Amino acid sequence: MEKMIAQLIRLYLMPGTIVPAALEPQLQGGQTQAVPLVSNEGLTRAIVIDFPRVPGDESRHWTQLCEVANALQEKLGFPAPAVSITGGNSFRLWISLLEPVPVADVRRFLSLLRTAYFPELALHADSTVELPPCLHQATGKWAAFIHPGMGASFAGEEGLEMAPPAAAQLAFLEGLESIGTTKLQEAMAAMHRPREAVSTLAPLAAPPDGLLLKDATLEDIVRHLHALNIEPTFRHMLPR
Repeated sequence: MEKMIAQLIRLYLMPGTIVPAALEPQLQGGQTQAVPLVSNEGLTRAIVIDFPRVPGDESRHWTQLCEVANALQEKLGFPAPAVSITGGNSFRLWISLLEPVPVADVRRFLSLLRTAYFPELALHADSTVELPPCLHQATGKWAAFIHPGMGASFAGEEGLEMAPPAAAQLAFLEGLESIGTTKLQEAMAAMHRPREAVSTLAPLAAPPDGLLLKDATLEDIVRHLHALNIEPTFRHMLPR
């Protein structure tokens, strides 16, 4: 559990916003509380975007998340973000910032991203968030980080009946990279230019193996987890 907390701090938390020891009970299934992502000085190291279920379409919010995540990687050259289910009715996209930046810069970045690529989406960053893995207090289901290739299988039921394997959660976080301030500023500057300039911000490179946001077969998922020395478990218990 200490390793999991260390990764959450490395990627998303501002120093002093929470006592690390206070996270352990929550990650083990205790009372879930929202954790602040913004310091008293108005700085943050995380951009967490919520994608709630769209009425009448159980999978559209997953498609929206994929579109945004792929644009971040292919258009702006960002490293792969983390993806989570909330235990409620939404997915979340987690973008890690290497250095603290003003919240105003995050809002400006999301406004530019929306204008450039997603005028139909309301892209807002959460200032407080429940850190996975944790129990959703209303549904009793588990929020968890997930492999991006598995996301479509959770559409319409964005929660786990049982606690996710700790080793798998840790493995998802350990491979993530943070975005430096220079890279973030370059992306915002590029999105001020015509769209043709944005598309040439950085040469396209294939994302690391296993991080493509697309549907994967069960064999693909099992093979990926085995490569990380993780034995996969099933989401649901079979009825007796």
